[in-house]
Amino acid sequence: MRTKSFSLVLLAMLASMILAACGGGTAATPTQAPAPAEQPTAAPAPTAAPAPTAAPEATAAPAPTAAPTAAAASSEGSSAMADLKAKAATISQDLVDAFDGKLKGTKVTMTGPFVDVDANKFNDTIKEFEDMTGIDIQYEGTKEFEATIAARVDGANPPDIADFPQPGLAASFAKSGKIIDVTKFIKPEWYKQNYNQSYLDIATLDGPNGKIVAGVWHRAFPKSVVFYPKKAFDDAGYKIPTTWEELTALQDQIVKDGDTPWCIGIESGAATGWPATDWTEEMMLRTTSLENYDKWVKGELKFTDPIVKTAVQKWSDIWFNDKYVYGGRAKIVTTSFGDAPKPMFDKPDPKCYLHKQGSFIVSFFPEGTKPEDYGVFYFPPVDPQYGKPVLFSGDLYSGFADRPEVRATLAFFSSGASIEKWVKAGGATSPHKDSNLDWYSNPTDKAVADILLKAESVRFDGSDLMPGVVGAGTFWKGMTDYVAGTVDLDKALEEIQAGWANVK
Repeated sequence: MRTKSFSLVLLAMLASMILAACGGGTAATPTQAPAPAEQPTAAPAPTAAPAPTAAPEATAAPAPTAAPTAAAASSEGSSAMADLKAKAATISQDLVDAFDGKLKGTKVTMTGPFVDVDANKFNDTIKEFEDMTGIDIQYEGTKEFEATIAARVDGANPPDIADFPQPGLAASFAKSGKIIDVTKFIKPEWYKQNYNQSYLDIATLDGPNGKIVAGVWHRAFPKSVVFYPKKAFDDAGYKIPTTWEELTALQDQIVKDGDTPWCIGIESGAATGWPATDWTEEMMLRTTSLENYDKWVKGELKFTDPIVKTAVQKWSDIWFNDKYVYGGRAKIVTTSFGDAPKPMFDKPDPKCYLHKQGSFIVSFFPEGTKPEDYGVFYFPPVDPQYGKPVLFSGDLYSGFADRPEVRATLAFFSSGASIEKWVKAGGATSPHKDSNLDWYSNPTDKAVADILLKAESVRFDGSDLMPGVVGAGTFWKGMTDYVAGTVDLDKALEEIQAGWANVK
């Protein structure tokens, strides 16, 4: 959920964090709502999202390419940067020129939503590239990114590069011809080699004369992750489920043992309801095709369609079983999403054992919680025919200026070397296949990154891609009404669908 709106409840709670909820496309969202694509920025190392001691089974996606060893390090840079320089010709001629010093003394301006601690981490991670090429990347962060980028583009003063936490927002600029097509200077073979194909699909937007690839992915925040209290879980003899049947059996065993499986809460001020949209998106990916998911996000598949109803009903079977949820269904709407996982860490025994949330949630764990106190596992698939998808939010870096130094910088961002130090410092997960799992500072962070890199397909947070009036409007409210029991499922889906009538 990094994403939707900016400066929401999370900002109020943690000034250093960019929200990670789910919510609206291009429209601004309520000031108290969390934003899905906005992951916490000041979180400790686990912010990159801890992962379980047992990562998901190997999938069809290729494993990340191991970064060069220390022996391969060059005096011209770290091993990762030396490797990037060595293979620059396979990525972009502009990147070759940059490493050859031909772009020295040039400047690239950049704007994005991350500030404070994350802005410092970003500047630290690009410094080596700046030193090696002589390109000065000048980043300016703002908590009001959506309004800022719109005003700058409208005022004919856009930055050279913008970090879009919502591809839906970038789409409007791509359509008007403001954003450059990165495949014009980054070799398409490299893009396909270094990213899961789904990233290319999501970045492919309508341009004024057809489809364009509107940027490169830099950070990603996996959401298809289940957290659990590691010691208590292991002591109870529970095993990591890898199928929906195994997850169901685990839930029933926890109940049989006299405990409660899930910790769930959707209260989030003006953004109450967004965790339910995340679960809906997860189930859409697990109970129907990627094509139907994409149509649904675009409004071509209605919320009232039986396909969507089936997805919602799937998670309802868990949420509305009082034996499965701590506090029962009645407490879900009034429990803050940030407080929901805390009972997992109650002493001497956890009050619940499972919590599905984006990797940012570790910032809300009780003070003193260490990475070794929890594990994570991949949220299991429901129907094998739809594979093992991963829901995520993240950063799409798009270019507004077509100059050699801008092209070279975007090519740099398409590599794992461009985020290595940020990953090591905590607060980032790399979507690049040439990244190295050894960069992650603890086993849980590493396991979450492994989940992302091994995903058979990925899709961006759906409500973040929908117009704000739906994604951060009727979708949030309709799910809240449904969970609260004030409307039945059919009525809730009708209310949500009605929001599309107000989309301009």
